[in-house]
Amino acid sequence: MFRSKKYKEALKSYDRTQIFDADAAIAQVKKMASAKFDETVEVHLRTGCDGRHADQQIRGAVVLPHGTGKTVRVLVFAKGVKADEAQAAGADYVGAEELIPRIQNDGWLDFDVVVATPDMMGVVGRLGRILGPKGLMPNPKAGTVTMDVTKALADIKAGKIEYRLDKANIIHVPIGKVSFTEEALLDNFNTVVGAIVKARPAAVKGAFLKSVTVASTMGPGVKVNTIKLLNA
Repeated sequence: MFRSKKYKEALKSYDRTQIFDADAAIAQVKKMASAKFDETVEVHLRTGCDGRHADQQIRGAVVLPHGTGKTVRVLVFAKGVKADEAQAAGADYVGAEELIPRIQNDGWLDFDVVVATPDMMGVVGRLGRILGPKGLMPNPKAGTVTMDVTKALADIKAGKIEYRLDKANIIHVPIGKVSFTEEALLDNFNTVVGAIVKARPAAVKGAFLKSVTVASTMGPGVKVNTIKLLNA
C-alpha cells in the first residue's frame, strides 16, 4: 500500500506500539495531521463480537455533543402532513414513490442520511439493494424510521451518528474534525465509546473491546488503553 512522505514522517514521530490514554491519543492524532484539508478524526473499535450471530450484532446511534463538523444532507421519505413537517424541520430532500426511479435509474445519491416514516418503508424497501450496501437504509434502532421526523432531523443536524459492526466485527465512527479542540474531540470520543460499551450484547464472551484506535483521515492510527475505557 502506498504511503505518503508525510504519513511516513508521522510514523517516525511516535512509538506505534505505545498505548495511550484517550486524551493523549487524540492530542497525538491532531499533532500528526498534515493534510491540506480539515481531516476527519475517526475511532476504530475492534470487538469480540461475532456478527454472524444475530444476538451479537451491534447497531445504534448517538448524538455527539460537539457535532461532526460536517454538513449532513438528509432525505426524508414521507407523505402529507409528515412531508410538510420534514420540510419545516430542515430536510434537504422530501419525497415518496416519485424518488424511486431517480435513485434506481439515475443513480441519484446526493444525501448522507435517509429518514422514513413507518408507512413509507414498503416503498423504501424497494431500494434496499442500493441503500443497504452504502449504509443508508433507514432503521428503527438508529432512529431513522420514525413518525417524529422533527426530532430525527434535529438530532441528525446536531451531530447524530450511527454505529454498527462491519463484516470484520469492527465499528468505525467519526468523532469530529482535526480543527476541533482536544477537549471537544475527547467529549465526542467518550460519548461514542460509552454508548457502544453500553450496547455490548449479553452473548459476547471474553473481551468486548479488543482494541481501540484513533486516527485522522490521512494519518496513522494511535492505540488507546481499552482497560481504562471499560473501567471509566
